[in-house]
Amino acid sequence: MTNDLSPDPLDDVVAMSVPTPAHLAALHARLATRAEEDGVLDVSYRTVDSPFGPLLVAATVDGVVRVAFEREDHEAVLDHLAREVSPRILRSGRRTDEAARQLDEYFAARRRAFDLPVDLRLVHGFRRSVISHLPDIAYGSTASYAAVASSAGNPNAARAVGSACSHNPLPVVLPCHRVVRSDGSLGQYLGGAQVKAALLAMEAAA
Repeated sequence: MTNDLSPDPLDDVVAMSVPTPAHLAALHARLATRAEEDGVLDVSYRTVDSPFGPLLVAATVDGVVRVAFEREDHEAVLDHLAREVSPRILRSGRRTDEAARQLDEYFAARRRAFDLPVDLRLVHGFRRSVISHLPDIAYGSTASYAAVASSAGNPNAARAVGSACSHNPLPVVLPCHRVVRSDGSLGQYLGGAQVKAALLAMEAAA
């Protein structure tokens, strides 16, 4: 009777056939790079750490098209991008690296304004006018919904400004958190009222 405890060569074959996470990541990076080079990647995305949880950052060739808080459900946001922009979406850092760097600087209180190309294809009409005026509100300050309505060309549209801010596809980058009610109360925010208050407090303390 023999007791052969020598390793089975098939074990090595099985072990070699199971890719490691690092190998999969490298393959994914090569796929994303090739897709961009071949012009078949329409939306690149990544997640960025923030004091308020991970942010989804998505970009097209024209610029950053979406920033989303975790509470918005990142998978739902990606599904919406697939429907409204293109289903050709991959996780890739190449288009989103600069946005990630500037967001990191902002949350570390080292950046007061974003210098990024943006793609506003997800907003239309008066909402786009409102969203476009948000960077005019200086870091550390606020503006009322009524004041933003006037800046956007419709002084009687304060309620519509609130709706536009609640549908802002680029929170933080386009600072709808700086828009408050005329009585000074904060109003609603995509990231939640606590996040809005924290962003304003962070800017005031900088």
